[in-house]
Amino acid sequence: MEVRDLRGKVVTIGSMVRYTGTGTSGEVSAVKVEKKQGWAKMNDSDLWYNTEYLEVFNKSETKKSRNNQDKTTAAMEKSKNMRKGLEEIAMGSELCDGGG
Repeated sequence: MEVRDLRGKVVTIGSMVRYTGTGTSGEVSAVKVEKKQGWAKMNDSDLWYNTEYLEVFNKSETKKSRNNQDKTTAAMEKSKNMRKGLEEIAMGSELCDGGG
């Protein structure tokens, strides 16, 4: 059985696909059929996606999405650095009295 996207295009290893739910896109690293349902695994996320919600597109269309991915990566890196900075703050165990 061939695995097809939401438009009926065949999904193969190496295909560029976009998950319509979130706009996540990437290259297909594996394809499988389970209980008569097609699934494709993306390289970047290492997650399996139901092919009914994927659309195959040409690599030339990735320029726009690459800019969005770069912004997402930068935001995730900034968040990780902020989290790391918060973990380095020493929290004392001393109690303080409040009020007068």
